[in-house]
Amino acid sequence: MINTNVPQLQELLSQTRRAVDDYGMIREGDRIAVGVSGGKDSLALLAVLKALQRFYPQKFELLAIHLQMGFPGSDDGNIRELCDAIGVELITVPTDIYEVVFEVRQEKSPCSLCANLRRGVLYSTAKEHGCFKIALGHHFDDAVETVVMNLFHEGRFGCFSPVTYLDRTGVTMIRPLLYAEERDVSRFVAASGIRPSPKLCPADGITAREDAKKMLAALEKEDHGVKMRIFGALERAKVDGYEEHQRGRKN
Repeated sequence: MINTNVPQLQELLSQTRRAVDDYGMIREGDRIAVGVSGGKDSLALLAVLKALQRFYPQKFELLAIHLQMGFPGSDDGNIRELCDAIGVELITVPTDIYEVVFEVRQEKSPCSLCANLRRGVLYSTAKEHGCFKIALGHHFDDAVETVVMNLFHEGRFGCFSPVTYLDRTGVTMIRPLLYAEERDVSRFVAASGIRPSPKLCPADGITAREDAKKMLAALEKEDHGVKMRIFGALERAKVDGYEEHQRGRKN
């Protein structure tokens, strides 16, 4: 039984409200599509935005979009369970992305192609349903890991942006969980009874992101606060749309 009204929601809700306010992510009358993969981050984002919808001064609508990737053994029943519990419409889109990436192309480094294919379907589906704003479940730890990946693999200091307007599609991407740590997301999901989908991607656990996650965990253990300092450097340098917001700081 799902119950999203748990104490752990308040921390995520506070962090989300700050990020949304700091970066002007939501405007009056927005119709927002939440990209829901079935993982804990996107499911938590959907639940938190639904909670935010109840009191946020700028009124907005929510829609969940799930792309069926075609992984063997996949089942989106857990996504529908959450959507039914919180009252959000779910749009499911069958795709052949797994077949294209892993069987036809047999990509050795599949993440980039997979991401491009998913984005294309997500953008078009959102627009078909009147949504010109898409919310993704990237959180604080994702941002820091992306900085490390870009630094080590591309030799540049950069990250995904909090808000991105895509002029070729007319769609704006927002990341409302930007201030939320992964551990807070996990605690909320566990306490609420939300069931994340199992990890079925053949590339899971062997990606550059996983390497960055392990490296940062080791650094954080030796020098507590290193992830916060990396995130702070993004803000102070105003890289990729980041800005320094004192009230958005973590303790």
